[in-house]
Amino acid sequence: MIIVSNTSPIINLAAIRQMDLLKQLYEKIIIPQAVFEEIAVIGAGQAGSEEVKTSDWIETRQVNNRFPADSLQSELDAGEAEAIALALEIKADMILMDERRGRQAASRLGLRCLGLMGILTEAKHRKLIQAVKPMTDCLMKEAGFWIDQKLYQYVLQINGE
Repeated sequence: MIIVSNTSPIINLAAIRQMDLLKQLYEKIIIPQAVFEEIAVIGAGQAGSEEVKTSDWIETRQVNNRFPADSLQSELDAGEAEAIALALEIKADMILMDERRGRQAASRLGLRCLGLMGILTEAKHRKLIQAVKPMTDCLMKEAGFWIDQKLYQYVLQINGE
């Protein structure tokens, strides 16, 4: 399975010391250079920066076809635009992204998206975590992750919590 990730899932899971869930779920994730820059250079010393630099299961790739990324940069940040462009270029099975505008753009271009709530739901279904609620609460408290209350309640409901 080919998985491309944007910044948010990586740094938020790293902030609550759960980044290994990505490795357990997907074995390998691919990030574009702009996401690497956001996490490892601009965010040096922050959650996820060291893991992105040193983990052998996170691969950084350059986007070869710049047209999609350049076109998307009028509505998205560089990391989101490059993640979408890279996912299209390498025919990724899925893109990990939380930001609404980025998810809308990715979906418009035919990409399957999954955000942190979907990642946690998948982790629970695979029995990698026991419950989604404590993880979500931790994301909100420790990482400053924002989630709409309707989505929060929906995610808890579908997970039987």
